[in-house]
Amino acid sequence: MSVHQPNPVSGTETLGSAGHASLLGAAGRHDGTGAGGALVPLITSLRTAEQVVVDAGLLEAFQAAASKHTLAALRSDLSAFDLWCRQHRRITVPARSEDVADYLKRRGGQGARPASLARYKASIARLHQLLGLIDPTTAPLVKLTLAAIRKEKGVAQRQAAPLRFKGPVSDIERDLARGLNLRALLESCGEDLVGLRDRALLSLAYDTGLRASELVAVEVGHILPAIDPDARLLAIPRSKSDSEGEGATAFLSPRTVRAVKAWLDAAEISEGAVFRRVFVRRYKARARIPGRDLATLSGREGYHWRKALPQPAVAARTEYSVGDAALHPGSIGPIWRAIIRRAFEKGALPDLTRDDLEHWLKRISGHSTRVGLNQDLFASGEDLAGIMDALRWKSPRMPLVYNRNLAAEHGAAGRLMRKLG
Repeated sequence: MSVHQPNPVSGTETLGSAGHASLLGAAGRHDGTGAGGALVPLITSLRTAEQVVVDAGLLEAFQAAASKHTLAALRSDLSAFDLWCRQHRRITVPARSEDVADYLKRRGGQGARPASLARYKASIARLHQLLGLIDPTTAPLVKLTLAAIRKEKGVAQRQAAPLRFKGPVSDIERDLARGLNLRALLESCGEDLVGLRDRALLSLAYDTGLRASELVAVEVGHILPAIDPDARLLAIPRSKSDSEGEGATAFLSPRTVRAVKAWLDAAEISEGAVFRRVFVRRYKARARIPGRDLATLSGREGYHWRKALPQPAVAARTEYSVGDAALHPGSIGPIWRAIIRRAFEKGALPDLTRDDLEHWLKRISGHSTRVGLNQDLFASGEDLAGIMDALRWKSPRMPLVYNRNLAAEHGAAGRLMRKLG
């Protein structure tokens, strides 16, 4: 077995040549806080066929510059590739272009989408760049393999269903709300703690177009005064597209301000995370229990005579309590689906059939409010630059993708066909 050997002079470590490099060896322990952090034990555990120098200082610099989402994806992708290499007796580092191509074909055959395969390829490339090795993903074989998979599967990404304010309308100002629409969902939220939180969460998500991870990170201190006394501004310290933490600001409508205030007051939240879990405990009703004549008690029953006393009827009740921690990003999609289902059961979505409901629920995700706001901005006549600024996009690609279906209807061809009848 090889041993990873730290070099106290250069700050580098070596990955041995026996194919199974030691994570810790005799040199001590990596706890994810030192040079290179959690990437060092991962990279030094990869299957290798030759001695490779690991520059822990470079890894530390990369980790400091990369977002936590980038690092999590890299660790996941490299672990999966290394496992496949071990199972098929291939070498992870340095990888051959043939092995990378085979891996992509295998993952594609297992159902991975082209966008995911492109990420796996990028992670393998990043690994070799960090180790100063030749990047196997630049080989024509790898590029052609990925191109063939894209051709076979298509590259269109599955888009989250939009939650638009008035639903699928052409004129967002004049048309009446119909179908699945945010207005009906907001009005259907109850006045208990769950309903108050859900209304505030949904309203703020639509106003700001925040991603799920950004939405759960909202804190009371992020809500700032605005020129309009009934509105507020929301400071966004960090977002997916802002890994350096430059920050951004979003507008909160009076509708959202009222909803958030009602939730914070009811939940007695004055600082910290705005959106938290609500614990619900329900007690069943209990009928009146008539007492027994104490004179009829005998033996052991006499020691428990209080149980023989009459007990009044107890009404059903529900108790609520609010947690201290913020919601998990993965809970946003399920919350949207729960709101929609409750609204449907209340009759708040009369245009939808039961089949329509199930179709929508399969496509709703934590991203649906962001997609819906994007489409409403396009429908209201806002230009691409304004939409990119409002939703904090650095590239026009995604806002155009989200608006693809709407653009087909409202574009030049759509306008002409409506005139022709």
